[in-house]
Amino acid sequence: MDTTNLFRLDGRTALITGGSRGIGKMIAAGFIAQGATVYISSRKAAACEEAVAELGPKCIALPQDVSTVAGCKALAAQYAEHEGKLDILVNNAGAAWGEPFEDFPEKGWDKVMDLNVKSPFFLTQALHAPLKAAASRERPGKVINITSIDGLRLNPWETYSYHASKSALIYLTKRMAARLIADSINVTSIAPGAFASEMNKAARDHGDAIAKSIPAKRIGVDEDMAGTAIFLASRAGDYVVGDTIVVDGGLVNAALGTSIDA
Repeated sequence: MDTTNLFRLDGRTALITGGSRGIGKMIAAGFIAQGATVYISSRKAAACEEAVAELGPKCIALPQDVSTVAGCKALAAQYAEHEGKLDILVNNAGAAWGEPFEDFPEKGWDKVMDLNVKSPFFLTQALHAPLKAAASRERPGKVINITSIDGLRLNPWETYSYHASKSALIYLTKRMAARLIADSINVTSIAPGAFASEMNKAARDHGDAIAKSIPAKRIGVDEDMAGTAIFLASRAGDYVVGDTIVVDGGLVNAALGTSIDA
């Protein structure tokens, strides 16, 4: 067994939505370090260009708003101007909304469900042809959906549409996997816990306090996220299909509940 290149991504192309910051940028940096050419997308062109300046010449910016089906199709068309095939798609762009139950607005429901559930489906659909063109039984294509532990457990905040969207995306990952495996495309998901980001300001601004409630006693760092994504994207993860890997320091699967005395 030769494991020398088990985690390498040389010669492969990847597209990461929400790739200009946070978890998306962590994954982009990891893919580039393993030899991939990475296209990053986000709504803000300036943020994309800043990330490209930091990540280097193997990172290319494709600014686009993928919150609509039209935006998903436009991003696929932009990518086609550069490449004919796509090895790895990371559906990372996402939104959250918190508001009390009594006041939770329709716009807070629609914004989150559109970006977190609808967009991963329709962007994958729009990129199906280049994904299929790159894929083979010997080297399957990869679609990695970034879900959340909030799709598997409750947090204390009133983020109703976020909880619902991430649970939906975890199950959608399975259904997409069942269809796309016929085209030699593996669909999986990563469910992050506490990582410092613009979306998770609690972990970003109060990491030490948050760490106390995590079994591993720390929040996630860049290498934790990049390593998991590299595993799924590379030869090492070729036999993982439809699964969700939880990367959270033990919150979902190693945290003890509280007992209720009779």
